[in-house]
Amino acid sequence: MGILDNQFGHLQQLQDESNPDFVAEVVNLYFKDSERLLNEITVALDQQNVDFTKVGGHVHQLKGSSSSIGAQRVNNVCTAFRSFCEEKNIEGCQQYLQHLKQEYYLVKNKLQTLFQLQQQLLSAGGSIPAYEMR
Repeated sequence: MGILDNQFGHLQQLQDESNPDFVAEVVNLYFKDSERLLNEITVALDQQNVDFTKVGGHVHQLKGSSSSIGAQRVNNVCTAFRSFCEEKNIEGCQQYLQHLKQEYYLVKNKLQTLFQLQQQLLSAGGSIPAYEMR
């Protein structure tokens, strides 16, 4: 299973000469929001009386924003994580928080590398080919 799905390609199609940094800006907002949510989930799960509704809400927000940029694996982990919230299963939630962080940092690393390579290509006078959906 890929790290990104077709939604990332749709984002790339929205980028053009008038807004050449569109995808990077959207993804950077995703990073900022995701790290805030991961922190809030971590803090909420560390409480003596865990508010599973609150944790589930944060996971749902992260799922939505992950879906909007095409972070497929993060999205899938969020789906499983929410079922543990519904069951009020603290061990499952803590386990899936670690899994969620792994998948999030994997996609973040891959996207940062992609943007760095694109910048190097543009700096060298190259161009980035248009992304075509199949």
